[in-house]
Amino acid sequence: MLKDMGLAIYYSSLIPQPRLKSLKIRAVDAYESVVLRSHVLERVDEELVKGNERAALSLVKDLQGKPGGLRCFGVARQVPQRLYTLDELKLNGIETSSLLSPVDTTLGSIERNLQFAAVLGGLSAWVLFGLNQLQILLLSVGFLFLWSVDLVVFGGGVGSLVLDTIGHTISQKYHNRVIQHEAGHFLIAYLLGVLPKGYTLSSLEALKKEGSLNVQAGTAFVDFEFLEEVNTGKVSAKTLNRFSCIALAGVATEYLLFGYSEGGLADIDKLDGLLKGLGFTQKKADSQVRWAVLNTILILRRHEGARSKLAKAMSLGTSVGFCINTIEESIDSGDV
Repeated sequence: MLKDMGLAIYYSSLIPQPRLKSLKIRAVDAYESVVLRSHVLERVDEELVKGNERAALSLVKDLQGKPGGLRCFGVARQVPQRLYTLDELKLNGIETSSLLSPVDTTLGSIERNLQFAAVLGGLSAWVLFGLNQLQILLLSVGFLFLWSVDLVVFGGGVGSLVLDTIGHTISQKYHNRVIQHEAGHFLIAYLLGVLPKGYTLSSLEALKKEGSLNVQAGTAFVDFEFLEEVNTGKVSAKTLNRFSCIALAGVATEYLLFGYSEGGLADIDKLDGLLKGLGFTQKKADSQVRWAVLNTILILRRHEGARSKLAKAMSLGTSVGFCINTIEESIDSGDV
Protein backbone atom coordinates (compact mmCIF):
# COMPACT_ATOMS: atom_id res chain seq x y z
CA MET A 1 0.00 0.00 0.00
CA LEU A 2 2.75 2.46 1.07
CA LYS A 3 4.81 1.40 -1.91
CA ASP A 4 1.90 2.19 -4.28
CA MET A 5 1.39 5.57 -2.63
CA GLY A 6 5.07 6.31 -3.02
CA LEU A 7 4.98 5.48 -6.71
CA ALA A 8 1.93 7.68 -7.17
CA ILE A 9 3.70 10.61 -5.49
CA TYR A 10 6.83 9.96 -7.57
CA TYR A 11 4.96 9.89 -10.90
CA SER A 12 2.85 12.91 -10.00
CA SER A 13 6.04 14.84 -9.29
CA LEU A 14 7.12 14.22 -12.88
CA ILE A 15 3.98 15.97 -14.22
CA PRO A 16 4.25 19.77 -14.55
CA GLN A 17 2.08 21.51 -11.95
CA PRO A 18 -0.16 23.42 -14.43
CA ARG A 19 -0.87 20.18 -16.28
CA LEU A 20 -1.47 18.31 -13.02
CA LYS A 21 -3.95 21.01 -11.96
CA SER A 22 -5.69 20.72 -15.33
CA LEU A 23 -5.98 16.95 -14.95
CA LYS A 24 -7.47 17.36 -11.48
CA ILE A 25 -10.01 19.88 -12.75
CA ARG A 26 -11.01 17.56 -15.59
CA ALA A 27 -11.38 14.65 -13.17
CA VAL A 28 -13.61 16.73 -10.90
CA ASP A 29 -15.69 17.91 -13.89
CA ALA A 30 -16.11 14.33 -15.11
CA TYR A 31 -17.21 13.21 -11.65
CA GLU A 32 -19.69 16.07 -11.34
CA SER A 33 -21.07 15.27 -14.80
CA VAL A 34 -21.64 11.64 -13.85
CA VAL A 35 -23.39 12.70 -10.64
CA LEU A 36 -25.57 15.21 -12.51
CA ARG A 37 -26.57 12.66 -15.14
CA SER A 38 -27.38 10.04 -12.52
CA HIS A 39 -29.49 12.54 -10.60
CA VAL A 40 -31.44 13.61 -13.67
CA LEU A 41 -32.02 10.01 -14.77
CA GLU A 42 -33.38 9.21 -11.30
CA ARG A 43 -35.85 12.06 -11.79
CA VAL A 44 -36.70 10.69 -15.24
CA ASP A 45 -37.54 7.34 -13.64
CA GLU A 46 -39.71 9.08 -11.05
CA GLU A 47 -41.67 10.98 -13.70
CA LEU A 48 -42.18 7.85 -15.80
CA VAL A 49 -43.48 5.94 -12.80
CA LYS A 50 -45.97 8.77 -12.20
CA GLY A 51 -46.98 8.70 -15.86
CA ASN A 52 -45.64 12.21 -16.51
CA GLU A 53 -44.22 11.42 -19.95
CA ARG A 54 -43.87 15.04 -21.05
CA ALA A 55 -41.91 15.94 -17.92
CA ALA A 56 -39.62 12.93 -18.36
CA LEU A 57 -38.95 13.79 -21.99
CA SER A 58 -38.28 17.41 -21.08
CA LEU A 59 -35.65 16.34 -18.53
CA VAL A 60 -33.91 14.18 -21.13
CA LYS A 61 -33.96 16.92 -23.77
CA ASP A 62 -32.51 19.42 -21.29
CA LEU A 63 -29.44 17.17 -20.94
CA GLN A 64 -29.29 16.29 -24.65
CA GLY A 65 -25.92 17.03 -26.20
CA LYS A 66 -24.59 18.94 -23.18
CA PRO A 67 -21.08 18.24 -21.82
CA GLY A 68 -21.43 15.45 -19.32
CA GLY A 69 -25.09 15.09 -20.22
CA LEU A 70 -26.76 12.70 -22.63
CA ARG A 71 -24.41 12.52 -25.61
CA CYS A 72 -26.17 9.68 -27.42
CA PHE A 73 -29.84 10.63 -27.33
CA GLY A 74 -31.07 11.22 -30.87
CA VAL A 75 -27.65 11.51 -32.48
CA ALA A 76 -27.19 8.19 -34.31
CA ARG A 77 -25.45 8.39 -37.67
CA GLN A 78 -27.85 7.28 -40.38
CA VAL A 79 -27.53 6.29 -44.03
CA PRO A 80 -28.93 8.61 -46.71
CA GLN A 81 -32.58 7.92 -47.49
CA ARG A 82 -33.12 6.67 -51.01
CA LEU A 83 -34.33 3.56 -52.83
CA TYR A 84 -31.99 0.68 -51.99
CA THR A 85 -32.11 -2.46 -54.10
CA LEU A 86 -32.09 -5.97 -52.67
CA ASP A 87 -28.62 -6.44 -54.16
CA GLU A 88 -27.34 -3.45 -52.20
CA LEU A 89 -28.72 -4.95 -49.02
CA LYS A 90 -27.04 -8.27 -49.86
CA LEU A 91 -23.73 -6.45 -50.33
CA ASN A 92 -24.15 -5.32 -46.73
CA GLY A 93 -24.74 -8.91 -45.62
CA ILE A 94 -28.53 -8.60 -45.29
CA GLU A 95 -30.94 -11.28 -46.52
CA THR A 96 -34.38 -9.72 -46.15
CA SER A 97 -36.15 -13.07 -46.46
CA SER A 98 -34.49 -14.25 -43.23
CA LEU A 99 -35.21 -10.97 -41.49
CA LEU A 100 -38.72 -9.95 -42.53
CA SER A 101 -40.44 -13.35 -42.36
CA PRO A 102 -40.17 -14.35 -38.69
CA VAL A 103 -41.54 -17.74 -37.67
CA ASP A 104 -41.48 -18.55 -33.95
CA THR A 105 -40.38 -22.18 -34.11
CA THR A 106 -39.96 -22.43 -30.33
CA LEU A 107 -43.49 -21.41 -29.42
CA GLY A 108 -44.83 -23.27 -32.45
CA SER A 109 -43.22 -26.46 -31.20
CA ILE A 110 -44.59 -25.91 -27.69
CA GLU A 111 -48.08 -25.31 -29.07
CA ARG A 112 -47.97 -28.51 -31.11
CA ASN A 113 -46.78 -30.48 -28.09
CA LEU A 114 -49.62 -29.06 -25.98
CA GLN A 115 -52.14 -30.03 -28.63
CA PHE A 116 -50.70 -33.54 -28.76
CA ALA A 117 -50.80 -33.74 -24.96
CA ALA A 118 -54.44 -32.61 -24.96
CA VAL A 119 -55.39 -35.33 -27.46
CA LEU A 120 -53.43 -37.92 -25.50
CA GLY A 121 -55.06 -36.76 -22.28
CA GLY A 122 -58.49 -37.05 -23.84
CA LEU A 123 -57.80 -40.59 -24.99
CA SER A 124 -56.43 -41.50 -21.56
CA ALA A 125 -59.54 -40.08 -19.87
CA TRP A 126 -61.70 -42.04 -22.27
CA VAL A 127 -59.95 -45.31 -21.37
CA LEU A 128 -59.54 -44.71 -17.62
CA PHE A 129 -62.97 -43.26 -16.86
CA GLY A 130 -64.97 -45.02 -19.52
CA LEU A 131 -66.37 -41.82 -21.04
CA ASN A 132 -68.99 -42.28 -23.70
CA GLN A 133 -69.07 -40.43 -27.03
CA LEU A 134 -71.48 -37.76 -25.76
CA GLN A 135 -69.26 -36.91 -22.79
CA ILE A 136 -66.20 -36.65 -25.02
CA LEU A 137 -68.16 -34.41 -27.40
CA LEU A 138 -69.24 -32.16 -24.52
CA LEU A 139 -65.65 -31.90 -23.25
CA SER A 140 -64.42 -31.03 -26.75
CA VAL A 141 -67.11 -28.38 -27.17
CA GLY A 142 -66.20 -26.95 -23.76
CA PHE A 143 -62.52 -26.59 -24.70
CA LEU A 144 -63.46 -25.00 -28.02
CA PHE A 145 -65.76 -22.57 -26.21
CA LEU A 146 -62.99 -21.51 -23.81
CA TRP A 147 -60.57 -21.11 -26.73
CA SER A 148 -63.10 -18.94 -28.57
CA VAL A 149 -63.69 -16.78 -25.49
CA ASP A 150 -59.96 -16.22 -25.20
CA LEU A 151 -59.73 -15.15 -28.86
CA VAL A 152 -62.76 -12.84 -28.73
CA VAL A 153 -62.45 -11.33 -25.25
CA PHE A 154 -58.69 -11.38 -24.62
CA GLY A 155 -57.38 -11.42 -28.19
CA GLY A 156 -55.71 -14.77 -27.56
CA GLY A 157 -54.01 -13.37 -24.46
CA VAL A 158 -54.52 -16.44 -22.30
CA GLY A 159 -53.06 -18.76 -24.92
CA SER A 160 -50.13 -16.40 -25.51
CA LEU A 161 -49.53 -16.16 -21.76
CA VAL A 162 -49.39 -19.93 -21.41
CA LEU A 163 -47.11 -20.45 -24.40
CA ASP A 164 -44.77 -17.58 -23.47
CA THR A 165 -44.50 -18.68 -19.83
CA ILE A 166 -43.65 -22.25 -20.86
CA GLY A 167 -41.17 -20.92 -23.43
CA HIS A 168 -39.30 -18.84 -20.83
CA THR A 169 -39.33 -21.75 -18.39
CA ILE A 170 -38.03 -24.58 -20.58
CA SER A 171 -36.02 -22.78 -23.28
CA GLN A 172 -33.03 -20.65 -22.36
CA LYS A 173 -32.60 -19.81 -26.04
CA TYR A 174 -36.12 -18.39 -26.24
CA HIS A 175 -35.61 -16.44 -23.00
CA ASN A 176 -32.34 -14.95 -24.28
CA ARG A 177 -33.83 -14.16 -27.69
CA VAL A 178 -36.62 -12.12 -26.15
CA ILE A 179 -34.14 -10.12 -24.06
CA GLN A 180 -31.91 -9.37 -27.05
CA HIS A 181 -34.97 -8.48 -29.16
CA GLU A 182 -36.21 -5.89 -26.66
CA ALA A 183 -32.71 -4.50 -26.13
CA GLY A 184 -32.61 -3.81 -29.88
CA HIS A 185 -35.88 -1.87 -29.69
CA PHE A 186 -34.67 0.11 -26.66
CA LEU A 187 -31.25 1.00 -28.10
CA ILE A 188 -32.46 2.07 -31.55
CA ALA A 189 -35.25 4.18 -30.06
CA TYR A 190 -32.87 5.99 -27.73
CA LEU A 191 -30.24 6.63 -30.38
CA LEU A 192 -32.91 8.01 -32.73
CA GLY A 193 -34.33 10.37 -30.10
CA VAL A 194 -37.36 8.44 -28.83
CA LEU A 195 -37.46 7.93 -25.06
CA PRO A 196 -38.35 4.41 -23.85
CA LYS A 197 -40.74 4.54 -20.89
CA GLY A 198 -40.66 0.92 -19.81
CA TYR A 199 -40.24 -2.67 -20.87
CA THR A 200 -41.36 -6.18 -20.01
CA LEU A 201 -39.64 -9.41 -21.03
CA SER A 202 -42.50 -11.87 -20.63
CA SER A 203 -46.28 -11.98 -20.94
CA LEU A 204 -46.52 -12.82 -17.23
CA GLU A 205 -44.49 -9.72 -16.33
CA ALA A 206 -46.69 -7.62 -18.63
CA LEU A 207 -49.81 -9.01 -16.94
CA LYS A 208 -48.46 -8.13 -13.49
CA LYS A 209 -47.53 -4.58 -14.56
CA GLU A 210 -50.51 -3.73 -16.74
CA GLY A 211 -53.18 -5.99 -15.25
CA SER A 212 -54.41 -6.95 -18.71
CA LEU A 213 -54.15 -10.08 -20.82
CA ASN A 214 -54.30 -7.99 -23.99
CA VAL A 215 -50.84 -6.53 -23.29
CA GLN A 216 -47.89 -8.61 -24.46
CA ALA A 217 -44.25 -8.35 -23.50
CA GLY A 218 -42.36 -5.54 -25.19
CA THR A 219 -40.82 -2.07 -24.93
CA ALA A 220 -43.06 0.97 -24.58
CA PHE A 221 -42.10 4.48 -25.61
CA VAL A 222 -42.95 8.10 -24.88
CA ASP A 223 -44.88 8.44 -28.12
CA PHE A 224 -47.36 11.29 -27.61
CA GLU A 225 -45.64 13.32 -30.36
CA PHE A 226 -46.03 10.41 -32.79
CA LEU A 227 -49.68 9.88 -31.84
CA GLU A 228 -50.42 13.58 -32.28
CA GLU A 229 -49.10 13.43 -35.84
CA VAL A 230 -51.00 10.21 -36.59
CA ASN A 231 -54.24 11.76 -35.32
CA THR A 232 -53.82 14.72 -37.64
CA GLY A 233 -53.14 12.38 -40.57
CA LYS A 234 -49.84 14.13 -41.31
CA VAL A 235 -46.85 12.06 -40.25
CA SER A 236 -43.52 13.76 -40.95
CA ALA A 237 -40.72 11.94 -42.73
CA LYS A 238 -38.56 12.16 -39.60
CA THR A 239 -41.25 10.60 -37.42
CA LEU A 240 -41.97 7.86 -39.96
CA ASN A 241 -38.28 7.05 -40.25
CA ARG A 242 -37.96 6.73 -36.48
CA PHE A 243 -41.03 4.50 -36.24
CA SER A 244 -39.84 2.31 -39.10
CA CYS A 245 -36.42 1.70 -37.57
CA ILE A 246 -37.75 1.12 -34.06
CA ALA A 247 -40.35 -1.34 -35.36
CA LEU A 248 -37.69 -3.36 -37.19
CA ALA A 249 -35.03 -3.15 -34.47
CA GLY A 250 -36.12 -6.36 -32.75
CA VAL A 251 -36.08 -8.58 -35.82
CA ALA A 252 -32.86 -6.89 -36.97
CA THR A 253 -31.19 -7.73 -33.65
CA GLU A 254 -32.26 -11.37 -33.89
CA TYR A 255 -31.00 -11.54 -37.47
CA LEU A 256 -27.58 -10.21 -36.50
CA LEU A 257 -27.25 -12.62 -33.59
CA PHE A 258 -28.77 -15.79 -35.01
CA GLY A 259 -28.88 -15.33 -38.80
CA TYR A 260 -32.70 -15.27 -38.80
CA SER A 261 -35.57 -13.82 -36.79
CA GLU A 262 -38.31 -15.69 -34.95
CA GLY A 263 -40.17 -12.99 -33.00
CA GLY A 264 -41.40 -9.63 -34.20
CA LEU A 265 -44.15 -10.52 -36.66
CA ALA A 266 -46.50 -8.14 -34.82
CA ASP A 267 -43.91 -5.34 -35.19
CA ILE A 268 -43.73 -5.88 -38.94
CA ASP A 269 -47.53 -5.99 -39.20
CA LYS A 270 -47.79 -2.66 -37.34
CA LEU A 271 -45.32 -1.01 -39.70
CA ASP A 272 -47.10 -2.47 -42.72
CA GLY A 273 -50.45 -1.22 -41.37
CA LEU A 274 -49.06 2.29 -40.84
CA LEU A 275 -47.64 2.49 -44.35
CA LYS A 276 -50.91 1.30 -45.86
CA GLY A 277 -52.83 3.77 -43.68
CA LEU A 278 -50.65 6.59 -45.02
CA GLY A 279 -51.52 5.55 -48.57
CA PHE A 280 -48.11 4.21 -49.55
CA THR A 281 -47.90 2.26 -52.79
CA GLN A 282 -46.19 -1.12 -52.62
CA LYS A 283 -43.09 0.32 -54.29
CA LYS A 284 -42.90 3.24 -51.87
CA ALA A 285 -43.49 0.95 -48.89
CA ASP A 286 -40.72 -1.41 -50.05
CA SER A 287 -38.37 1.55 -50.35
CA GLN A 288 -39.16 2.71 -46.81
CA VAL A 289 -38.70 -0.78 -45.36
CA ARG A 290 -35.42 -1.44 -47.18
CA TRP A 291 -33.95 1.86 -46.03
CA ALA A 292 -35.09 1.20 -42.46
CA VAL A 293 -33.63 -2.31 -42.51
CA LEU A 294 -30.24 -1.10 -43.75
CA ASN A 295 -30.15 1.88 -41.42
CA THR A 296 -31.11 -0.18 -38.36
CA ILE A 297 -28.70 -3.01 -39.11
CA LEU A 298 -25.75 -0.63 -39.53
CA ILE A 299 -26.53 1.20 -36.27
CA LEU A 300 -26.82 -2.09 -34.38
CA ARG A 301 -23.55 -3.36 -35.84
CA ARG A 302 -21.79 -0.14 -34.84
CA HIS A 303 -23.05 -0.37 -31.27
CA GLU A 304 -23.04 -4.12 -30.66
CA GLY A 305 -21.16 -3.65 -27.38
CA ALA A 306 -23.70 -1.16 -26.05
CA ARG A 307 -26.61 -3.41 -27.03
CA SER A 308 -25.01 -6.40 -25.31
CA LYS A 309 -24.49 -4.48 -22.05
CA LEU A 310 -27.99 -3.05 -22.31
CA ALA A 311 -29.44 -6.55 -22.69
CA LYS A 312 -27.65 -7.64 -19.50
CA ALA A 313 -29.04 -4.63 -17.64
CA MET A 314 -32.56 -5.32 -18.92
CA SER A 315 -32.32 -8.99 -17.95
CA LEU A 316 -31.87 -7.81 -14.35
CA GLY A 317 -35.01 -5.69 -14.55
CA THR A 318 -33.20 -2.37 -14.08
CA SER A 319 -34.98 0.97 -14.52
CA VAL A 320 -35.19 2.96 -17.74
CA GLY A 321 -32.78 5.52 -16.30
CA PHE A 322 -30.23 2.83 -15.45
CA CYS A 323 -30.54 1.40 -18.97
CA ILE A 324 -29.99 4.85 -20.47
CA ASN A 325 -26.90 5.34 -18.33
CA THR A 326 -25.63 1.94 -19.50
CA ILE A 327 -25.91 3.09 -23.12
CA GLU A 328 -24.19 6.40 -22.38
CA GLU A 329 -21.28 4.71 -20.62
CA SER A 330 -20.90 2.05 -23.33
CA ILE A 331 -20.55 4.34 -26.34
CA ASP A 332 -17.47 6.48 -26.93
CA SER A 333 -18.07 10.15 -27.61
CA GLY A 334 -16.77 9.95 -31.18
CA ASP A 335 -18.56 6.72 -32.07
CA VAL A 336 -22.22 7.75 -32.08
